[in-house]
Amino acid sequence: MREKCHFDCENPEWLRSLEDPTREMLFNDNAPDLDAVLKLFPRPSGQPAFDEELIKSNIERLKTFPAVQTGHALLDLSVKTGLAMIDATFQGNHPKYGVKEYAENRHDGFPPTVISAVDALSAWGMEQRAKEIFTYYLNVFVKDDGTVNYWGPSLSEYGQLLNLANIVEKRIGADGWLPNCFHSLDKISEYLLGLISIAESEDERLVKGVPEADECSIIRKFFHNNAWISRGLSSWAELCLRRGLNPKTSAKIIAGKSKILADDTISAIEKTWRNSHVEWWLSPQVEPLTPSETPMNKITETRFASYANYRYWPELLSSVILPLHLAERVVDARLISGGQFCGMTRFADWLDDWTLYDYLHGLWMIGRKKDFLFSLYGHIAYHQAEGHLTAYEQVTFPPGKEKAAYCLPCQLTVARAARLLL
Repeated sequence: MREKCHFDCENPEWLRSLEDPTREMLFNDNAPDLDAVLKLFPRPSGQPAFDEELIKSNIERLKTFPAVQTGHALLDLSVKTGLAMIDATFQGNHPKYGVKEYAENRHDGFPPTVISAVDALSAWGMEQRAKEIFTYYLNVFVKDDGTVNYWGPSLSEYGQLLNLANIVEKRIGADGWLPNCFHSLDKISEYLLGLISIAESEDERLVKGVPEADECSIIRKFFHNNAWISRGLSSWAELCLRRGLNPKTSAKIIAGKSKILADDTISAIEKTWRNSHVEWWLSPQVEPLTPSETPMNKITETRFASYANYRYWPELLSSVILPLHLAERVVDARLISGGQFCGMTRFADWLDDWTLYDYLHGLWMIGRKKDFLFSLYGHIAYHQAEGHLTAYEQVTFPPGKEKAAYCLPCQLTVARAARLLL
């Protein structure tokens, strides 16, 4: 029988809370414990995304390296379920974001779908499948001008694709995919370099672009976009130099452009954040905000600020271009502004964790392991449905229920993050 919840599971104070009401209780001299987190609330409920027998069969056929042995059965099962759901979600090599409305063709080109899948597969030694999916995506969805055939790609996603190529080559080598993908990757690089040239010619320094598909009507100088353009170009230059490749623009010039953009981005961030009207509000862009966009009391009180909390801040953190003091400030801002609940990401009055891996990766890179484990365990316990472990894109506060349909990047959060632990 489930132990009694430590909190009233319909407590309206949660919506008003600026600090995570569960965090301090679970932080002590030891690292957070998954079993302790599991006892806090009733687990989420809802329909599985796929036939449960199909997923069990896919799990049985998994062959990973290393073996999935984290020391906790539920963590292991969450990793395996995520990996098993890749082939259930994809149509052969063709990506699908999720089910229901997320299975519509208009979502197929969404870069985070392939980024999360290829990262997870290559991290767990499933080399052939990673090669097939990555090669297909780059050759089918990258157009001749270097843009992605999707209705609202963010600029950060272009940098993430270039960075992924570098990661994959380090993990599994270049055979069987890089020669076939080189030209698509180089087109992406040239597209980003072209945007930098435009910014330079207009004395803008930072690149303007779309921050997120749902907000594709907003074209501004977002910090996370510029951070990831810099990171992606740096990674591409590194890969080209390591492999002796000959991109259209020399790798040394690419690396130099990347370094200048990183320095300019950090300078712009420092200037912008010095002028913040409240301690925790870290504007994600250079341009001044409108009154309707600016939060005054908590991070989730405007749509724009909710997007900053759930995507723009985490992606800025995961780019790893920030000096430690700025990275720490991003994390602390989330923790004191109503940005999370039981480690999960708040968006307005619900929870939205499909972008959580960026936050987790950032935490890991700056050494905040306790916060890393707390957010990972909160996600496992309360963003995945009890039993079949389907990870919906969005869930309600406990007792959690599906608010938006299953999506693959959310499902793969645990598989990607748990690999860091081994």
